[in-house]
Amino acid sequence: MIFSTLEHILIHISFSTVSVVITLHLITLLVNEIVGLYNSFEKGMIVTFSCITGLLVTRWIYWKHLPLSNLYESLIFLSWSFYIIHMIPYFKKQKQNFSAITAPSAIFTQGFVTSGLLTEMHQSAILVPALQSQWLMMHVSMMVLGYAALLGGSLLSVALLIITFQKGIISIFDKRKHLLTKAFFFGEIQYINEKSNILQSGLPFYVKNYYRSQLIEQLDHWSYRVISLGFIFLTIGILSGAVWANEAWGSYWNWDPKETWAFITWTIFAIYLHIRTNKNLQGANSAIVAFIGFLIIWICYFGVNLLGIGLHSYGSFTLKLN
Repeated sequence: MIFSTLEHILIHISFSTVSVVITLHLITLLVNEIVGLYNSFEKGMIVTFSCITGLLVTRWIYWKHLPLSNLYESLIFLSWSFYIIHMIPYFKKQKQNFSAITAPSAIFTQGFVTSGLLTEMHQSAILVPALQSQWLMMHVSMMVLGYAALLGGSLLSVALLIITFQKGIISIFDKRKHLLTKAFFFGEIQYINEKSNILQSGLPFYVKNYYRSQLIEQLDHWSYRVISLGFIFLTIGILSGAVWANEAWGSYWNWDPKETWAFITWTIFAIYLHIRTNKNLQGANSAIVAFIGFLIIWICYFGVNLLGIGLHSYGSFTLKLN
């Protein structure tokens, strides 16, 4: 009874804090100059992270196993992983652009978990025989950490694609404007004066273009590093899962829908890392592969659970709308 009450209190505190944090995050996106508001936003993230940590520990103590037995608990752990990744640059006193990705990811994942759509799974239960193993902690935690890192890195690649696409449109528009200027100003002196005015008015654009290029390089750098970390977690998760499967079902690999999509996810990001070895294919080209991987992850993690079939059917769910 005490653990149940504490769990409900932590859920309500985290949901209330998330609501405030969402508002602060939207304001900080619009107004970057308010430093105090940014600090309040980060403190709200820390409070929410503390509540989620307390929630996971409470369920762990009460049910005597790591709370990763169903989709509800794994989503909480996914949100917790996003918070971990988000707060590393914060505690290092580095305001990286990565926080603009991890913060919304953590917030909206936590918001979905506490929204009431997965009320059937809020109450944990005795583990099914297949899950009563020490491999539960190793396999599932590595998989979820891998998903969190891969999703975060892929979203950075998506941001890179958006900025690159906008940069291309602006460049095309600027070239057309320059051609029109040449076409309509026939006098030599008038053309020289107009060219001088264009150069003067274009200085802010080139400065802005320089910072945009710097941002693209940072996004490319951080997406590669985070995806590499997530790929390591995913590899460890798949290998530990294979060992666990051999103990539980007598076979290392059964081509279960979850296993198949996990292998597809691993293959996509292996291709991404291979492409990164070629400097000519870095940037937008590798970002496209990461974007494909982003979609595949959600199919593997979330979409397969909608089917409710296979050896991983204990993680399935049905959404209930009030």
